[in-house]
Amino acid sequence: MVRRRGGYLFVYNVLVFTSASFCCFFVLAFSSSSPAAAADASALLDFKSKADLGNKLRFSSKNGSSFAFCKWEGVSCSGYRAVKVVIESMDLAGVFAADTLTRLRQLRVLSLQNNSLTGPIPDLSGLTDLKALFLSRNYFSGGVPPSVAALHRLKTLDLSRNMLAGSIPAALNGLDRLVYLRLDFNRLNGSVPALNQSSLEVFNVSHNALTGAIPVTPALSRFNLSSFALNPGLCGEIVHTECHSDRPFFSQTSTARAPPALGQTAPVHGGVELNGDGTVQKHKRTALAIGFSAGASLLVVALLCFILAAKKRRRGEVTKMGLDPSVTGNTEAAVMRIEEENDELEEKVKQVQEEKLQMVGKSGNLVFCAGEPPVYTMDQLMRASAELLGRGTMGTTYKAVLDSRLIVTVKRLDGGRLSNTSQEIFEGHMESVGGLRHPNLVPLRAYFQAKEERLLVYDYQPNGSLLSLIHGSKSAKARPLHWTSCLKIAEDVAQGLCFIHQAWRLVHGNLKSSNVLLGSEFEACLTDYCLAALSTAPPSEEDADSAAYKSPEILKFSHQEATSKSDVYSFGVLLLELLTGKHPSQHPNPNLNLDDMIRWMRSLRDDDKEETRLEMLLDVGMACRIASPEQRPTMWQVLKMIQEIKQVVSMEDDEFNPNVQ
Repeated sequence: MVRRRGGYLFVYNVLVFTSASFCCFFVLAFSSSSPAAAADASALLDFKSKADLGNKLRFSSKNGSSFAFCKWEGVSCSGYRAVKVVIESMDLAGVFAADTLTRLRQLRVLSLQNNSLTGPIPDLSGLTDLKALFLSRNYFSGGVPPSVAALHRLKTLDLSRNMLAGSIPAALNGLDRLVYLRLDFNRLNGSVPALNQSSLEVFNVSHNALTGAIPVTPALSRFNLSSFALNPGLCGEIVHTECHSDRPFFSQTSTARAPPALGQTAPVHGGVELNGDGTVQKHKRTALAIGFSAGASLLVVALLCFILAAKKRRRGEVTKMGLDPSVTGNTEAAVMRIEEENDELEEKVKQVQEEKLQMVGKSGNLVFCAGEPPVYTMDQLMRASAELLGRGTMGTTYKAVLDSRLIVTVKRLDGGRLSNTSQEIFEGHMESVGGLRHPNLVPLRAYFQAKEERLLVYDYQPNGSLLSLIHGSKSAKARPLHWTSCLKIAEDVAQGLCFIHQAWRLVHGNLKSSNVLLGSEFEACLTDYCLAALSTAPPSEEDADSAAYKSPEILKFSHQEATSKSDVYSFGVLLLELLTGKHPSQHPNPNLNLDDMIRWMRSLRDDDKEETRLEMLLDVGMACRIASPEQRPTMWQVLKMIQEIKQVVSMEDDEFNPNVQ
């Protein structure tokens, strides 16, 4: 028994020694890694201090553990080192400062997309393990950082929808693992580098200011026209454009004439027909078939003209002639065969006509934007029940409920205002506008054109317009909105306008409270954006409120086109409308001084506690309404002013809130 007990004691001592040794090793191992973990936590906190001006991120150094950062929202760790940081749609409104996240030496995935970060993208060369970088949908400026070329493990690079300028670094060709590259919706210039990664599957440089011939490499040749669209200066075999042409994209020299009007009744292919008295009825299939036949005939005439020119030039410029991208390639092949076999010309033309009619029957002739799948057809829109929502300066708007219970908004554009806009210009502009995607823009999902009919299909917004929210119904007395609602709506509208201005330098052109809709979460979303650029005639009758939104230079010169600075003026009018609840036609003269404007605003509101905050917003509105466009701030500067007000208010609220630690 004694020997056995001694054996037990021996085993016990061995286990205790082993366990103690393991614990010592465990503690030593983690204590040795603690400095690295603490460095990662410090890098994340440094990033928050510069990027998160609105205190959206719940990062805190108060927890004593060095490893607590691994539980922070958006942060993933491996071995107590940060390997993945995904902070998306958090409304970050600061800068991505240098020497912050770039200190996360084991980071593999970094995504900051869909925020409001500004300034240049910092040097990223220290992130040698990075495999995916998503910085899209921000307001980064400067150029594409050359340091990206040092990230040799990088497979995904998305810098789209920012304000980047300069050239595309040729050194990107050295990223031999690259699978996904998006630089679209920026302000990049120069040429397209000769990228030739066999791994490249997604590529897009559209909506920039790139110029010159596109290198014909096996990698770039795999991508279609949409990957290079809306770069007016690009040419070469890949985009089917001869390089000697300097023709601007929005050519005003087109000799195409609009087809004659359809008469007193005009089809609305959202499933309704407008009679002369403004009532709505179902559209007849026969009228639709006639429209399609006429469109096909026009296509054949255009094709014949093209063939004659091609016979002289052999390899002339090929245009899309209103066809979908999937059909364009077939048309080009048909043209080449016709050049070689002149005796089959009539047969080929007839064949193209038949293919066009078949294509119309399959797709319904709706063109869906931004590469979205066709979720409904023209036939389904024809069967939809329709409700008239209203008439505006650009056309008439309907609510359409499809058989699938999907609700969309269909806008029938005023044919008179677009009478001199050719089909090619309309299609090109809609491709540009349809590519705009932002939380504060009502997305354009599809468009249609045949003869003089131009229809736009948007998402339906369930909570009405800002006009109704501010001014109420005829039976209810309007009251000014609470100042926090004013601030939120002002920021939403400013965000949407900033995005329009930085995306291919477009402008809204028709900003007013009726063109600001409220989404499902009561976020403010702009609609009717970028349509004024298509208008070739002023509205026949314009009410006093609509005129009051227009800047002095627009009112003075009838042919003056809308600019980003005229949008800023309209925003200032909208901001005063928010603050006072008064229609624009009732606003004082813009030359009134600040003290008088403050007294006017006070006479319309009774929330004295928020007086200082309201005055800050009023000051922004007055800066936007300066008569000289050169002296007005940019929309980007306006957004920064609003966000600074928001930050000041947040700090004041935290200071007086006893529950804030």
